[in-house]
Amino acid sequence: MAALDGMRVLDMTQYEAGTSCTQLLAWLGADVVKVEAPGRGDPGRGVAPTGQTPQYFLNYNSNKRSVCIDLARPEGRQVLLDLVPHFDAFVENYGPGVIEKLGLGYDVMSEINPGIIYGRVKGFGLSGPYSDYKCYDWVAQAAAGGFSMTGTADGPPLMPAPTIGDSGTGMQMALAITAAYVQKLRTGEGQFVELSMQEAATMFMRTQGLREWGESEPPRMGSRRGMPTDVYPCKGDGPNDYIFIMVVTSRMWDTLCAAIGRPDLLEDERFSTGAQRQVYADELWDEVAAWTRQYEKYEAMRILAESGVPCSAVLSMLDLFHDPHLKERGLIQEVEHPTDGKRTIMRNPIRMSKSDVPLKAAPTLGDNTKTVLCKDLGLSDEEIAALTEQGIVG
Repeated sequence: MAALDGMRVLDMTQYEAGTSCTQLLAWLGADVVKVEAPGRGDPGRGVAPTGQTPQYFLNYNSNKRSVCIDLARPEGRQVLLDLVPHFDAFVENYGPGVIEKLGLGYDVMSEINPGIIYGRVKGFGLSGPYSDYKCYDWVAQAAAGGFSMTGTADGPPLMPAPTIGDSGTGMQMALAITAAYVQKLRTGEGQFVELSMQEAATMFMRTQGLREWGESEPPRMGSRRGMPTDVYPCKGDGPNDYIFIMVVTSRMWDTLCAAIGRPDLLEDERFSTGAQRQVYADELWDEVAAWTRQYEKYEAMRILAESGVPCSAVLSMLDLFHDPHLKERGLIQEVEHPTDGKRTIMRNPIRMSKSDVPLKAAPTLGDNTKTVLCKDLGLSDEEIAALTEQGIVG
């Protein structure tokens, strides 16, 4: 069976922060019903259009169902409220003030369903001087300190690539909702859950600036974290033909020198201690790079990793789809989409021995409107057809 079999989630999310939360709940077996606007749906459906459903939408909405309801109209709002008693959780990540304008706050929903778990993702939370500011992933990361630690010491702050402001927040919200669901199974009561993207992203910064934490500005260090930890070039002319090597103990230093056939470096006074290796960092980088340049990145990784040196080839986004390790583990999978045919998406990275949830393609817009309204609200085909004709549902 699925771990969250029986949990039902009303998903009123868009783009990524809230959507990654409900994605994870769906991957774990919850019945996630995505509420979208008729005609246009989640704005994520329009990101990087190619004539097919965008990869962006597919990768954040697999295993969900879609219903279309026009919440701007009183009749549509009432349809949503009629659905609330049939669900355990509601999740939204609209901009500041949108939910309030629609009159769909926790006070309204909890009166209808005292057991509802009501999750709200906001860029800067619901209180404080920034609470009315709009936010996206990289805005949250800038506000969480992520930019300040990315880049080289003599360069400007840089935007990190991973969307930890969005997906990192979504994962934390999914954990909170799951915890609230467990609590609800004991008490029968729902609760309100709030998460700030700035605060959620800040949780990923706790390892940075350990010596200066809260006292002074730690410097940007690029990829260098105490030599010989750094990125080194490998054979090939590609922009990602590099390997990252991480050496954090004296034993790893000994192992690296042996693996690259340079035991003489252990006797070199310039590199005799960690402090010395920092002083002569550029010289040491040249010595290690002379070895890495002889090998393609996967081969360099194999030699070093099999010797016990922590390292990885620098995988590009294209490499991820062809990496032999990820292919064997099946992270990238093909699913059959109702209108697009076979599409490639990522599966749930969490593996559970007693929870099996097959990967399903993201729904087409409004694909499940009739099914949900019929089963949950008991509406007849004629009633649904009338609502559809009026544009209230779709």
